[in-house]
Parts: sequence; C-alpha cells; structure tokens
Amino acid sequence: MVHSTGKTITVVAALCSLLSGCSTPRVSANIADPPKKLIPPPATSVQTLRATGTVEALHSVSIHVPRVSGQQSGNLTLTKLVENGAMVHTGDIVAEFDRIAQIKNARDAETKYDDLSHQVDQKAAQHSSNAAKRSSDLAQAEADLQKAKLEIRKGPVLSELDQLKNAEKLKDAEAHLASLHKSQHAHELAEAAELGVLKLQRERQKSTLARLRADADRLVLRASLSGMAALENIWRNNSMGHAKEGDTPWPGSPLVRVFDPTSMVLRLSVSEADGAILQPGTRATVHLDAYPELTFTARFDSASPVASSALGSPLKTFTAQFFFDQSDPHLLPDMAAAADIQRNVTELLKASK
Repeated sequence: MVHSTGKTITVVAALCSLLSGCSTPRVSANIADPPKKLIPPPATSVQTLRATGTVEALHSVSIHVPRVSGQQSGNLTLTKLVENGAMVHTGDIVAEFDRIAQIKNARDAETKYDDLSHQVDQKAAQHSSNAAKRSSDLAQAEADLQKAKLEIRKGPVLSELDQLKNAEKLKDAEAHLASLHKSQHAHELAEAAELGVLKLQRERQKSTLARLRADADRLVLRASLSGMAALENIWRNNSMGHAKEGDTPWPGSPLVRVFDPTSMVLRLSVSEADGAILQPGTRATVHLDAYPELTFTARFDSASPVASSALGSPLKTFTAQFFFDQSDPHLLPDMAAAADIQRNVTELLKASK
C-alpha cells in the first residue's frame, strides 16, 4: 500500500517537472508583438458636387411679332422668315409681314395731310386778304372822318341845314371808325382760331402719317445682333411648332431668337448648403443630356446672392453661372446638362477659415 503510494507521488513529480520544463520556451516563443495603430487611408483632396442646369447664350435677343396701331388679333400674315439655324448679321431681315394694308393707310393719310396743308395755306391767304380789306376800310373811314371834320369848319359860310347835315356826317364817320376798330380785333381772334383748328388737324394727321409709316417699317424685323437664328415655338394649328410663311401669329408672341454661339454659359441650380464649394477658380466637367459622349469643361463665373425655394419645399437653391472653355456647335440654348463641380478640399477649408 505504501509502495503504491510512493510510486504515484513519483509519477506526479515527474509530470510536473516535465510540464514546467516545456512551458518555459513555449511562453517565450509565443509572446505577441504590441498591436500596431491602424492609420486610416488619406482622404481625397478633391470634392465633387453634381448639379444640373441648362445651357444658355450670354448674348441673345428675342424678336417678337410686332404690334401695330388698329391691329386685330391674327391679321398679320407672315411673308418671309429666316431658316432655323441660319447665321445672320446685324441689320439682316429675319422676318417680314404683309405691309399692303399699312402702306395703303399711310398713302391715304398722306393725301389727307396734303389736303389739310393746302387748306391751311388757302385759309391763311384768305385771312391775309380779309385783313388787307379791313385795313383799307379802316383807312377809308379815317379819311371820311377827316373830311367830315373839314366840312364842319365851313359852318359859318354854310346854311343851317348844311351845317346840320355835316354834323350828322361827322357823327356817322366817328361811329363807323369806332365800329371798324372794334370789329377788327374780333375778326383777328376768329381768324386766328379758325386757322389754329386747321393747323391742329394737320399736325394730328401728320402724327397719324408718321405712326402708319412706322407701323409699315415695324413689319420688317431685322437682327440687332450677329449670330445664329433659332425659331421659337408658337401656337399654330392647335399645336406648338415653328412659324412658317403664311401663318398669322398672335401679336407679341416670340418669333425668332438670335444668339451668339461663341459665348455660351451654363446656369446651374445649386443647393444653398453646397454654396461654399463655389469659389474663384472652381471648375466643372459638363455632360450634355442630348450628347452623353461629349464632355466639356467650364469655369465658375458668378452666383446669385439670393436663394429661393419652391412653394412648400424647405430646400433652397440659387443659380450659379459657369463659362465654357470650348466653343462647340453642339452647345445650343435650352439644352439640359449635368456638371460635376470639383473643388480642392484644402483650399475649401482655407476659404472657410
């Protein structure tokens, strides 16, 4: 019994020594290195913002259907129209309307104006003749008065009856001269008023003639800018489309737009929260919806200082304008485009400080 117990103790001691001897090198071999600090990858130095907008011409002018005096809706017939996409120069005719009615009215007005001018001249000559006759009558009345005064001086050598006759003649001569002096002023006022009415009628007719001539000239539409002509869509034949010769478009409706294709800009709608990215030197890569394979570059020019939002929407946006670096025939007004606005983050942080 004692033997077996001693044997057991010997086996346990051997196992303990074996385990202690084996554990020492294993611990030294499996000591782990201190954990390394994880370094995040560097953030990109360029920030990109996607915005949408439209291509517009920096220099453009819209030509509308003219309004003329006495015009009714749809009574102007288009007789000439420039082709869509044609290049025009300043002063070239881009559209023309039928001017027969305006020219006829102008000729009638000119005839009436000439007639009134002749009436004014004739009335002035008549008044001059009347004034000369009144002056003659006045001179004759003064002569009769002087003669009557001379006859009165012969009183002592004349009979009483002759003296009474001469006294009556003197009274008549004085009354007649006073009457002529009084009527002279009334005649002058009446003639001046009559001549003034004719002159006013002539001036009014002259204004009518000038207006009708201007209406005739207004029916010829000329380009005030050198560039490309783009036809506007108008309401015709119960649909929207380009005007054609023979149409009677509504007065005041847009007909042709002339723009300079060498100076195109991109106007984007940018969120108010992204406004800090727009700084001098900001550039953008532009893609046209109509030509996805084409890529253009543009540079930031200006931005609207006021942001606005749609009714009921909390999101406010403002308009930013970019200049294209290229001049390309594919860049046309009202084309939808998307722009990737790029800005260096380091410069953005400096600008925010």
